[in-house]
Amino acid sequence: MRSLSIASMEETLHTNTILPAMIMKHFLPLLPKHKKAVFAVISARVGSVSDNYLGGWYSYRASKAALNMLIRCAAIEMQRTHQSSVVIGVHPGTVDSDLSKPFQRNIPEGQMMRPAKSAAMLLDVISKVDQSQTGKCLAYDGTEILP
Repeated sequence: MRSLSIASMEETLHTNTILPAMIMKHFLPLLPKHKKAVFAVISARVGSVSDNYLGGWYSYRASKAALNMLIRCAAIEMQRTHQSSVVIGVHPGTVDSDLSKPFQRNIPEGQMMRPAKSAAMLLDVISKVDQSQTGKCLAYDGTEILP
């Protein structure tokens, strides 16, 4: 909590919440109205309020929790005009990236994924989603992440 700052919170919320919201605003209306189309946004398990047992990462967690709410809202609204659309958040897992570098020593063996593997798994999840999953956040293995 001591490391929180207005500037860092604004930057994180801008990147993880506001920009995806603006993308949704402009692209969701372009989806076909009468055939399946999937709009997926990169979210994160740490955006789950019910799955938070560690605390910390205030700005990042808050930005992803807010993103998950935007996904849910957009999915509800899209059902009014685009009944076949699916709007989801996807969690890429723990990926070997600059974001995870400071925490990699605490990650259990075999849990770290290469970016290409994570991307392939996400594409598989996206290709298999159905209407019952719209508005949800799904992990790289297809399991639902609770809000």
